[in-house]
Amino acid sequence: MTLQPSGYARHPKVVALGGGHGLASSLSALKLLTDRVTAVVTVADDGGSSGRLREEFSVLPPGDLRMALAALCDDTEWGHTWRDVLQHRFQGEGPLAGHALGNLLIVSLWDLLGDTVDGLDLVGRLLNSRGRVLPMASVPLEIEAEIVGHDPAYPEAVTIVRGQHRVASTGGRVQGVRILPPDPGCPAETLEAIREADWVFLGPGSWFTSVLPHVLVPSLRDAIVSTQARTLLNLNLEVHTGETKGYRAQDHIESLVKHAPELRFDVVLADPSCVDDPAALRRAVDLVGAELVVSTVSTMGNPGQHDPLRLAAAYRDVIS
Repeated sequence: MTLQPSGYARHPKVVALGGGHGLASSLSALKLLTDRVTAVVTVADDGGSSGRLREEFSVLPPGDLRMALAALCDDTEWGHTWRDVLQHRFQGEGPLAGHALGNLLIVSLWDLLGDTVDGLDLVGRLLNSRGRVLPMASVPLEIEAEIVGHDPAYPEAVTIVRGQHRVASTGGRVQGVRILPPDPGCPAETLEAIREADWVFLGPGSWFTSVLPHVLVPSLRDAIVSTQARTLLNLNLEVHTGETKGYRAQDHIESLVKHAPELRFDVVLADPSCVDDPAALRRAVDLVGAELVVSTVSTMGNPGQHDPLRLAAAYRDVIS
């Protein structure tokens, strides 16, 4: 099934910023609407296969980039086959155990071509991708967070925690994050995509380690602020688990305002399941100058998972 918006937005240029499963869900929905999608992907992962390759070869962590490429694959036997090859993860206990084949392929192309963007574009051609995947920064980033109660023995103490994996797995409450280096370079292709977009989407995804880092890259944040594109903030389905333990939907928006007060949005999209206090959420939405759109985008029977068709329908209604 293909959903098509009407009018000028029949094939809009959409830039989606995020990382991990949240961004992959958004891309799976967007490719049903347009083939002019650009994913701008976080490069702060330091765990698992990505972390190992990042440390050994001093490259961008490829895992989130791989997931975005897989999500944009052509919906044909060819596209799905190469998507599955890309996502295949080696088992066992040898040196390849835990590595995703796509991570190895991407790093191999970077080594051969000497260019990050060219390597990602070539994998996209292999998948017949319905869009393009670009990194949000030219160098690997580190996440550093202030966390209350990171050490269970001192529940009121604030601890500085460094590393995406450690921040994402904390049992405490994240108060704020920053990136290191604080002013990394951003690929020219990434900034150009935002300048030329019709729509720029931020989220969903792990809030402090996949979503907020985008607005902490100064040149990327400036591009979002100055773009002529309309902008959409996509709230998570599960707003109070993991690294946002104890948060509500409105707390996510308020933390965004805290980290990037100059950002404004045209639309904030929320699933009904994450709206526990409509009045408070609307007040938070007003802080970013947006219209609140509440639409069911979760899978029936699994409220923590996006349904691609429902999400695509919600996107279509917004951008048409």
